[in-house]
Amino acid sequence: MESIDIARQMVSMASEKQAEDIVLLDVRELVSYCDYFVLMSGASGRQLSAIADVVEKTLKPLKIGPRHREGDADSGWILLDFGGVIAHIFTPEIRSYYKLDRLWENAPKLVAIQ
Repeated sequence: MESIDIARQMVSMASEKQAEDIVLLDVRELVSYCDYFVLMSGASGRQLSAIADVVEKTLKPLKIGPRHREGDADSGWILLDFGGVIAHIFTPEIRSYYKLDRLWENAPKLVAIQ
């Protein structure tokens, strides 16, 4: 499965779990360590965990697993690194604090779901 397909699958799964402000960024021209970022917000720590879990469980049968998982629901930020795609799952407060959307504003937005 190509990186873009994994990223689009993440967007779909996040949307099904009611994630908010989902953004798929093409960062291939800006960084060398991945192709896409998927940024999203969850209203609570419990929702962050649910989103991260559904992403991992849905991709696992396809033999696609994260290379690295960092953070947890209590921190307000979960990062899932799938190599070509990195998902950032935030609470709105943590997302606002770190401002990754602004940091990567030069990356083309392939998907934006409010």
